[in-house]
Amino acid sequence: MDFDAAVQPPQIHHHWVITVSCPDQPGIVHAVSGAIVSARGNITESQQFSSADTGRFFIRLQVESLADRSEFEAALAPVIERYGMAAHIDTVGRPLRTLVLASTAAHCVNDLLFRQRAGQLPVHIPLVLSNHSTLRDLVGFHGVPFESLPVTDAASKAAFEERVLRAVDEHDIELVVLARYMQILTPELCERLEGMAINIHHSFLPGFKGANPYKQAHARGVKLIGATAHFVTSDLDEGPIIEQNVVRVDHSRSPSELVAIGQDEESRTLSQAVKWFAERRVLQDGARTIIFR
Repeated sequence: MDFDAAVQPPQIHHHWVITVSCPDQPGIVHAVSGAIVSARGNITESQQFSSADTGRFFIRLQVESLADRSEFEAALAPVIERYGMAAHIDTVGRPLRTLVLASTAAHCVNDLLFRQRAGQLPVHIPLVLSNHSTLRDLVGFHGVPFESLPVTDAASKAAFEERVLRAVDEHDIELVVLARYMQILTPELCERLEGMAINIHHSFLPGFKGANPYKQAHARGVKLIGATAHFVTSDLDEGPIIEQNVVRVDHSRSPSELVAIGQDEESRTLSQAVKWFAERRVLQDGARTIIFR
């Protein structure tokens, strides 16, 4: 027996996640599936949606393939061109390079950093950038670099936003998270970060604006509080919604209790939105999002 001939080199299986959006028409799934088969691939997870409102088709696939990235992309390229697809191919589970912007509130930042360390979020956070120094020790505890630049006027605001853009370039940032960053981004920065910046705010805003929304909510006797995670746009708090959570409360809750409940919901909602985005489960459809859970 020829043992050398019998021993075959191990086959390397690559795991890809593919997201596609394009004008809806017959044959899309057939064409994509055929391209995957030609790249020696097998679909292990598939989710799709056809939007009657916008006439667009969305699909997310996870694929196991013997093809490397260049071969896999080459197999899909003719289909992408034929159907005018906006397509993205990535490695399943690859940590997304994420920049966190913060101010003085610790709950969302701490939750993101803890979940990163625990392996619960597929992200890599190389830097937390803040307009205050309050969170330096907390961020350092998690072993993440921290920088603070005060924002007190138009000039310092411009300097902060320039630092954001430099950080995006320096670290090849793919996602920017506003973890209770309490400054309004300029339209210019919003445009530069379009589709890659997520914000968190109280779900009952804009009904209760200002510095003490939970105190206002207590005074009005609200029955629901929660949080909304959304894409950042130049229209304040009007970007496409990614995730929302609410919890029921009643008259017995004090303002401080509402704050604690609200902060838990903010942290949970933001982390879920970040996780879905990092896993390539979020696709934009005009003013709303398609979430493949």
